[in-house]
Order: sequence, then structure tokens, then C-alpha cells
Amino acid sequence: MLRAIIHNRLSAAERDLGESMDYAREIVDASLPAFFKFAKVLGMNEHRKVLPIDVWHVAKIVTSRAQDCGPCVRIAERMAEREGVADAVVVAARDGRYDALSPELATVARFARAVNAADHTEAPFREELRGRYGKAGLVELALAIASSQIFPTLKRALGHSEACEIPVDESTTA
Repeated sequence: MLRAIIHNRLSAAERDLGESMDYAREIVDASLPAFFKFAKVLGMNEHRKVLPIDVWHVAKIVTSRAQDCGPCVRIAERMAEREGVADAVVVAARDGRYDALSPELATVARFARAVNAADHTEAPFREELRGRYGKAGLVELALAIASSQIFPTLKRALGHSEACEIPVDESTTA
């Protein structure tokens, strides 16, 4: 009974997000306790109190792209658009055209990219962002980046990953 309710909620999430939730169904079917622990991640994935909405979403879009998960990128884009982030910002973050972003958003994008690359080049960006948003803002950025890595990693581990198929913005390819 509980599994059926969760499956129905996952179907609703699929309709809302426009992407498959089969990986989550697999977790539900294998272990309800595991699913409930996984569900706790959603709170971390949604935490934002200090950061401007575009800053938070740029970090999530860049991270999803770095994780090479097409569905995750599309979800990150849809969520940003729903919350009023400008299309030009979404496309520039997705496509790695950081020079097309404001200096503030470019710093966020470069920070997220460096954290995902694990190349130890994030320190100057971190200090700039800590200065701009404080400790709480930096924590929110860290949570946005970390939580955006969880879904692609789970999908890949369970065999539900799809390599990035980034949509092409026709207006920038002329």
C-alpha cells in the first residue's frame, strides 16, 4: 500500500518535471527504509534562504551539466525558469558561456565548475563568494552543488543514467 502511494507521487513528479523517476522507483521497490533516507536529501536540495535565486540556480545548472546527466540538466533548467531566472542566464550557465553572465553569476558558475572538477582551483572564487554572501550563503552554495551531484550519481550507479544531451539554443547558433 505504501509503495503504491509513493509510486503515485513519483508519477506526479514525472509529470511535473518532465523526466523519468524510474531510478527512485527502483529504490522504493528494493527498500523502503533506503527510499526514506534518500528522500531526506530533498530538503538539502531545496535549502535556500540567503542567496539570490539566480545565483542558487546557476550553481545547480552548472553542477548538473558537470555531472553529465541530461535529464538532471533539463530539470535544473525547468526549475530555474519556473522561479523566474532569465532564459539567457539559464542558457549561458548550461552552455558554459560564463562571459555572457554578469560578473557575479560568472563567479558562481566558475566556482561550481571548479568544485565539480575537484581541481583545487575554487579557493579564490570561494573567498569572493564568502565575502559577497557570508558564511550562510557559502553553505547554501555548497549544499546546492553537493545535492545536485547526488541524483546523477544515484542514476549512474543504478544504471539509469543518460549521458548529457544538452538542448541547442537555436538563437545562439546562427
